[in-house]
Amino acid sequence: MDYRGQSGQAGGCGILLVAIFLVLLVVTASAQKNQNSAHASPKYDVSTETKMKGTVDELRLPPKGSEKEIAHLMVKNGDEIVDVYLCPASFFNDMGMGFNKGEELVITGSKVKVGGADLILAREVVKGNDTFVLRDEKGSPVWR
Repeated sequence: MDYRGQSGQAGGCGILLVAIFLVLLVVTASAQKNQNSAHASPKYDVSTETKMKGTVDELRLPPKGSEKEIAHLMVKNGDEIVDVYLCPASFFNDMGMGFNKGEELVITGSKVKVGGADLILAREVVKGNDTFVLRDEKGSPVWR
């Protein structure tokens, strides 16, 4: 009996399986990279730093169990509502921050674009006599 034909087919199937495995590995790694870059944190840019006054429209905290996610303030500035990234919810809670609708604020931060939307990465938020420092002068987070 000649086994070369069967052996050749089995070898071909093995190579095909390895090729499929490698393609799946590359596709999975690429999908994870794209997912990570889609959720990548925006970077503070000192050259776009601005100071604005506004009133609290809404405080958006991540759901319980997601304390590493960012707390947001929606701030009314004239006719515009501005999304202000504050800090991770855990740091927000540790600092004892709290904001109520209608409170007046002065926010210093970097104006950046994420997915086509403008937002402010807050460095400092002043509410009455309270000043919350979230980033140093270079824009590096103080919570790390």
